[in-house]
Amino acid sequence: MRSTKVVARKSTINCTIKFLLIVLGIWPDTLSVTFSRIFWSISLGALEVCQYRYLLTHLYSSDVFELMDCFGAFIGFVKFSFKISIFWWNQRIFNQILKMMVEDWRDCANNDNEMSKAINKAEISDCIVNAIVSLYTVAVFFYGISIILDDVDITDSSIEIPHIYKMEFPFDIKTQSTYKFVLIMELIHILVGSWGLGVLNALLLTLTLHIDGQIDILLYWLAKVMSIDGANKRRSNVLRKIIQKHQKIIYFVENIEKLYTLIALLQFATNVVMICLSGFLIITALDTPDATEKIMRSLSYYSVTNLETFIFCYAGEYLINKSKTIGYAAYDAAWYDMESRHSRILLIIILRSQKELTLTIGKLMDLSLHRFASIMNSAGSYISVLLAMQ
Repeated sequence: MRSTKVVARKSTINCTIKFLLIVLGIWPDTLSVTFSRIFWSISLGALEVCQYRYLLTHLYSSDVFELMDCFGAFIGFVKFSFKISIFWWNQRIFNQILKMMVEDWRDCANNDNEMSKAINKAEISDCIVNAIVSLYTVAVFFYGISIILDDVDITDSSIEIPHIYKMEFPFDIKTQSTYKFVLIMELIHILVGSWGLGVLNALLLTLTLHIDGQIDILLYWLAKVMSIDGANKRRSNVLRKIIQKHQKIIYFVENIEKLYTLIALLQFATNVVMICLSGFLIITALDTPDATEKIMRSLSYYSVTNLETFIFCYAGEYLINKSKTIGYAAYDAAWYDMESRHSRILLIIILRSQKELTLTIGKLMDLSLHRFASIMNSAGSYISVLLAMQ
């Protein structure tokens, strides 16, 4: 009898990802899609314009920390806008990915062994998603809570009123209650925006883990091929299922690649700049009176930026290594004891698996941990130079 736990789960994507994708206007067939897209288009567009105006008016300011902080936030919101725009533009591809995931879960519903493999990957995905959302939440509070708690005299015209967003506001703030309300709205907006950034990164890992589960099912079938006695027709049917599953896995990864390749290109182009900016802010804050507050803000931003880079590189590395196991499993299936028509099928699988499943950075280079190490090495060298020049 199938357990209640196995029956209860029907998707690798959990409710947290689904809810945040609905908020971003990405999840298909929901009533709020149009409203969400209009909201994010207007709010992000207005925010970036106001931040750009702040950059222009403070370009020659003596407060380098605030200027660089604004520039880093500006790049972050440009990256967020680009990411959700890519998903909106490639809605058909994302819908196809969701459809294939539903089919995969339906196909393994009648086999407890296959379902348990899918359940296992889904539970790992849940833990990762919850950890990422929690980390982004903590980073946002470290970034903005100190400003909310500060006691600022807004009637003092000699100071610039601090905000979480460094931007030129199109209105004047004249009362303390209005000021606190604006700060809370800023915190909520940056919190939801950071969740949006986090969930798009977590989605990549979720899709990667889904592929991992499907490859595990494929490996299970390959291991079972040799245990089929005598009935060549049954073995032919299993081999046909293996070929179809392998083709489906390849097509699924190709769709992920189409969806994320431009995002990965922007991610790495901007993250290198943001890592350097964060390092610069940390170094320049060391000798200031409020060094602890500034370092905590910059360090949280630095950690999240590095995490984003690591997630993309890890997903690419994981797919490369996992795809190799298909060829190893096919080679271990004692194909030399099969009929020639069956062994030829396994040989084709071995040959095809030699072309690894990969994710790329704008079709220019593969995502891998080696790429992440090279980025971190460059960032470390940059910070070392800053320390030496201090």
